[in-house]
Amino acid sequence: MDQDRTNLSRYARPGRLTSAGPFAPLLEAVPAEPAEIARTIQGLLIHEHIADAYGVALTDADRQTVHLRPADDLLARIAGGPDAQPLTIARPPEQRVAGNCRHYSLLLVTALRARGVPARARCGFGDYFVDGRYEDHWVAEYWSPEQLRWIIVDAQLDARQRELFGIDFDTTDVPRDRFLVAGEAWARCRAGHADPDVFGLSLTDEGGWWWIAGNMMRDAAALHGVELLPWDSWGAMPAPEEKLDDERMALFDELARLTREPDRHADELRRLCADVRLRVPATVRNDVRGCDEPV
Repeated sequence: MDQDRTNLSRYARPGRLTSAGPFAPLLEAVPAEPAEIARTIQGLLIHEHIADAYGVALTDADRQTVHLRPADDLLARIAGGPDAQPLTIARPPEQRVAGNCRHYSLLLVTALRARGVPARARCGFGDYFVDGRYEDHWVAEYWSPEQLRWIIVDAQLDARQRELFGIDFDTTDVPRDRFLVAGEAWARCRAGHADPDVFGLSLTDEGGWWWIAGNMMRDAAALHGVELLPWDSWGAMPAPEEKLDDERMALFDELARLTREPDRHADELRRLCADVRLRVPATVRNDVRGCDEPV
């Protein structure tokens, strides 16, 4: 794939939510290889919905960190004060900071960009959690100048989860048919090759066009440097179970086309995402908390 150097360079710089801020020195001590960065992150975070697999019962207070958006806020909670241990020292599971797939991906992107490596978070669906379903999920991808391609890393999947979910592929080079970016999921469903109802979250027994559309907007926002929470909503994003009219279906058809190949269509995607229906505003709706919050 021929890559525009200007386009790559923008993914090599920290963004609004992927700056380590005062915690950059802590990141410098982390090994540079993406696989080692992912392993480091796995010793710092615990997925709020998989904590029991590590013998951890999270309190409501513990779970509040899942609402942190900026990487430096997350790193502040991990560091815990001026006498912070190096990030390379894995915390016991009960001392890890609660997050979700988006937080693992965010920290991986933050660490890679701190080294000048082009990286970005992607929002979509993985087929490797629940049989017969594509589960709401985030991953990160980085540009390999040797292989001339973007490589997907699922930083969430440590040894315990690989066993738990029966993972049979390299989690530091996730096959593109195992994780689908949201635009690919939309395109497959529109072509009749997949059922939109299997794309969503089995935990809440939800799925459908509205869920795929929401993840497409989050993916597009991440491609433009704003890696929002999985439950942030704004603009044209449909409400749960909302039926989409022809106008919005056409809008999401175009967004799917562009986000499936965001580098090839960088200028078009930038113009489309400036549309008020898609543009990330200063304040978004945190649907879990039921309130508006600044980005």
